[in-house]
Amino acid sequence: MSMLKALLDRRRNTELALPDVRAAHACASWLVGYPGDDLIERLPQLGEIAAGLDPRLGEPLARTARALASSDVLELRSLYVDTFDTRRRGCLFLTYYSNGDTRRRGMALVRIKDTYRRAGLEVPETELPDHLTLVLEFAAGHDAAGGMKILTQNRPGVELLRMHLEAISSPWHGALEAICATMPPLGDVDIEQMAQLAADGPETEEVGLDGYGADAHNLHPASRPGPTGCGSATEQPGYGPGTVPGTGPTQGRTVPEGMREFPLTPARSEGASS
Repeated sequence: MSMLKALLDRRRNTELALPDVRAAHACASWLVGYPGDDLIERLPQLGEIAAGLDPRLGEPLARTARALASSDVLELRSLYVDTFDTRRRGCLFLTYYSNGDTRRRGMALVRIKDTYRRAGLEVPETELPDHLTLVLEFAAGHDAAGGMKILTQNRPGVELLRMHLEAISSPWHGALEAICATMPPLGDVDIEQMAQLAADGPETEEVGLDGYGADAHNLHPASRPGPTGCGSATEQPGYGPGTVPGTGPTQGRTVPEGMREFPLTPARSEGASS
């Protein structure tokens, strides 16, 4: 346990300036999204923003921006799908790590969606609310404390994702490094949960997410994960390279009066069509 803690307890600074944290979350939300045309065009701008941030946040973000910019676009898109949509260790749906495919996950998803609704935001019907890009965008543009709470509640999964991306020398590792650097120091409970999760993996139940539909404000069925929740994207309709989770079309949804459509940026609904 002490060796694991020594490995994971990197310097986390709670004195980072809030504007830097929010800007880092905004940049990371773009960088971890599907590399559609909008993202590719914005990479120079994201690199410029990263250069103006605290080095603990800006340097890893800039590293990811450079890596993406120097990659062949088609190869990058294929790598994205392979990294995040076909491997459970690369799952971008945060509650999967902490709850697996259990009834608890359904309720965790409902709580996150309700958090967005209290801020006047409506999650598109084709999105799951725990996708990392949505959580980061919420923290950056709406409720920094609320977004950070979602991240810290799912800290073990975020850290394990960072470690996995580092282990495979992923170009997206820098973005996860920056995200983790925005959070408070790891505690003993975090370390224990990470060790258990790394050893045993997420829990599974035959019930899957059946309880989610009844309590999640009519989430569109096409957005629900399959039996595994993560790592089986290529086996599910609409979850292949043409329609990556978090990037799919959102036609036909109804936004309640007084709500603003979410996410803020259209990149994830446009990029996958390329």
